[in-house]
Amino acid sequence: MSTKMHPILKPAQAMVLAAGLGKRMRPMTDKMPKPLVPVAGKPMLDHVLDRLGDAGFDRVVVNNHYLGEMISAHVAKRDFPLVVNSAEAELLETGGGVQNALPLLDDTAILVANADMYWTEGREPLFERMMDAFDAEHMDALLAIVPVEGAFGYDGAGDFFWQVDGRLKRRGSAPRAPYVFTGIQILNPRLFEGLLPGNFSLNVIYDRALESGRCYGLVHDGRWFHIGTPDALADAERTLAGQ
Repeated sequence: MSTKMHPILKPAQAMVLAAGLGKRMRPMTDKMPKPLVPVAGKPMLDHVLDRLGDAGFDRVVVNNHYLGEMISAHVAKRDFPLVVNSAEAELLETGGGVQNALPLLDDTAILVANADMYWTEGREPLFERMMDAFDAEHMDALLAIVPVEGAFGYDGAGDFFWQVDGRLKRRGSAPRAPYVFTGIQILNPRLFEGLLPGNFSLNVIYDRALESGRCYGLVHDGRWFHIGTPDALADAERTLAGQ
């Protein structure tokens, strides 16, 4: 159990997305779900759960699908935080996965994080910064972003422009955008209202928040590692070892 418990400054519960197939990480993921692939000495999923515990979350929902029994068995061995499994008989993608778990979550705000990534903290822990910054009066979504230039292992064209008032704008038809989404966010569950259950991306949710002018960004001031392939994992490990 963490000995450093930070108060939760905004009403929120947490969910970790751990149901993906991890196809690009093969052959490592032929017999292991990607969230259990170790980085910096422990599975990526444990890094996320440990940081949620440090931020004050004592109960976290984790979804699973591909090799889901391994996810369930792994989190059952943990002492803290308490993990509630949300098993998916069929892969629901990110949006469908969160929607499926809503009955297990808070109805005010949900912190959602991907289980298959790694980051280092900046001046303050990222989860605490996110909770401090989330303003339910003006925001329906707050996405943690990083500059494309500093995103380790990322070679895409970027996802968002970060505007002067903190709102996000999609890259759209622009050749490049300066920021990439980290996979960490706080969402208002009302963004899911009226959506039929099923398989869909969280991009549907972001579009709703963007259209209403209630989608904001927070720039992470630590390092973020995009670990999509075994080669990228090896590069990340070498970089972290040299820090």
